Amino acid sequence: MKTLIGGAIGAVLGIIGLAIWFNAFLQLVAGTVPLMLLLGGCLALYLGFDELKDSWQNEAVDDASVMTGDKDEEIAELKKEINDLKSK
Repeated sequence: MKTLIGGAIGAVLGIIGLAIWFNAFLQLVAGTVPLMLLLGGCLALYLGFDELKDSWQNEAVDDASVMTGDKDEEIAELKKEINDLKSK
């Protein structure tokens, strides 16, 4: 019950404060949105580059296994492992 009353008081004070300082609120939003877009864009660039780097490494590993001829042995081992897991 205390939480409900405290939440109601906080909501009313928030509405009153927003009505009184609406221009300051809009300035805060105007300053925050570009910053969030910048940070989100940087994060997306980092994650995209990291994913691209991982795909390059996977291609290099695949190329190396094709060159060594271990692909057939690896496939046979994986099929055996799958069959073992299915039987459990």
